[in-house]
Amino acid sequence: MVTSVFNSFIFLLLVMSMPLAAFSSLTSEVDKNPALAGEAITLVVTADSRLSADALNYRQLEQNFRVMAPSVSQSTQIINGQSSQSTRWSLTLFPLNSGVFTIPAFEINGIRSLPLTVEVLDQPIKKDASRELFVEANLIATNNVYVQQMLYYDVVIYFSGDLQRGTLTEPQLEGAEIKRVGQDAEGSAIVNGVRYRTITRRYSVIPQRSGDMVINPPVFTGEVIDRDNSNYNYFARSKTVMQEANPITLQVLPQPDNFPGNWLVAGLVTLTEEWQPNNTELVVGEPVTRIITLSAVDVSPSQLPELSQQLPAQLRSYDEQPQSVGAERNGRLVAQKVFTTALIANAEGDVTLPEISLAWWNSQTDQLQTTVLPARTFKVIAAAGATPTANTLPAPMATTPSVASNPWQWNYTSSLLSLLWLASMLIALYFLKSRSAQPAALNTVRSAKVMADNRLLQQACAVGDAATAAQQLLLWGQQQFGTSMRSLGQLMGHLQDEALLAELKQLEQQLYSNTDSPWQGNSLYQQWREWQAPAKQHTPQGLASLYP
Repeated sequence: MVTSVFNSFIFLLLVMSMPLAAFSSLTSEVDKNPALAGEAITLVVTADSRLSADALNYRQLEQNFRVMAPSVSQSTQIINGQSSQSTRWSLTLFPLNSGVFTIPAFEINGIRSLPLTVEVLDQPIKKDASRELFVEANLIATNNVYVQQMLYYDVVIYFSGDLQRGTLTEPQLEGAEIKRVGQDAEGSAIVNGVRYRTITRRYSVIPQRSGDMVINPPVFTGEVIDRDNSNYNYFARSKTVMQEANPITLQVLPQPDNFPGNWLVAGLVTLTEEWQPNNTELVVGEPVTRIITLSAVDVSPSQLPELSQQLPAQLRSYDEQPQSVGAERNGRLVAQKVFTTALIANAEGDVTLPEISLAWWNSQTDQLQTTVLPARTFKVIAAAGATPTANTLPAPMATTPSVASNPWQWNYTSSLLSLLWLASMLIALYFLKSRSAQPAALNTVRSAKVMADNRLLQQACAVGDAATAAQQLLLWGQQQFGTSMRSLGQLMGHLQDEALLAELKQLEQQLYSNTDSPWQGNSLYQQWREWQAPAKQHTPQGLASLYP
């Protein structure tokens, strides 16, 4: 018994390892002949041996048919001790036209199949019959289309039966950028008195060169239920359908010769600005942030140009890297580019920011148009506590004529002043004594040891993280001086240490300047550690001043 099982196992191994030399026949057949235009033809090619999937070259069929990628299967059978192996290729063919076509012979390892003749008939036209599925392509554009103008290309699938599944290839246009827009939209439409369900897919097309172009349409391949209309069989099998949309010819015009500046063609362009903080006055040394937003319809973010801000000499500017975003709104693309600039006034007086203009070509009206951000004038004032300039010096005090006074008047006045001074001294001593009993004065400047997070500040300075270092310094300044800190300039107004101020100015320049050079913060952290709060400075022993 054991010997019989062992012999059978050896025989099976020998059968499974039969060489390819046993390959002796290659056949091909189709599932229907004749076939109707638009119908799928299934071509099956069978070899009596186990062959690799790429052994069959079917590219020769593409002259008359649209060929879908084949499915390959292999099998082994043992009947009455006789084994047989086979490899089967199943291809789905869609005739490009009606007529009589020859499926040529296939050859593998010197074995050839017989050629087949297939007849493709036109679909019969009946007044009471409707198409089960068809595909249309539409180009949403004006009469004149310019280079780099965004167009919308809609592909609509119409079907009246039960669509099980399907795939849609992408349209192709050499020398153009094509991208999908939004999600597929489902709906319905009536065509020639027949109601169809529809699936619409939209693409954006941006031609990159001028001239005549042809958009190669997409191809839809799907599975629909093949029902018998006479008995409405719910167990009917599905069938494969393929439909191609109509090609579209596009004539693209070059950029107009008289266009000024960088070429931009859009449906709408706007410029807006925002200020943080939104004040009507600027303060010398305190930064403000100007945010300009460039918005355009029917434009991709990469097409938005740069803006030129011609700023006066009274302002120092630090530009951030512009940020571009895009979104879909009601089937159209909207792009935005945000320009953020920190401005610091360095002198008092009036300062005017000139207008910003941007030329663009209106694709709706086919005309040159200019969008303008109006000029704006600010009044620049001195910072609180700053030394007034020569233009703002206070007027000299008017001298009053001396009044003749007798010695009694002088002595009386002096005595009164002395009494008032003595009373103020007693009041000051009382308040000083009450303050000494408290753990700390409410208005005393806090020690430099009080900080937001010494570890984070040290780490940020060590690795050159300017943003984190500035954030921790502002938190420290808020705790140290008991006031809200919005900018490094405001923090520097509370400090007198020249070395620390110099480091803070370098940090501020790193944050707002358009530079890629690394920032070294070790020196800043060292100066910050050595800074001593005014409260820790030694004062002469004695009574505190009445007017600190």
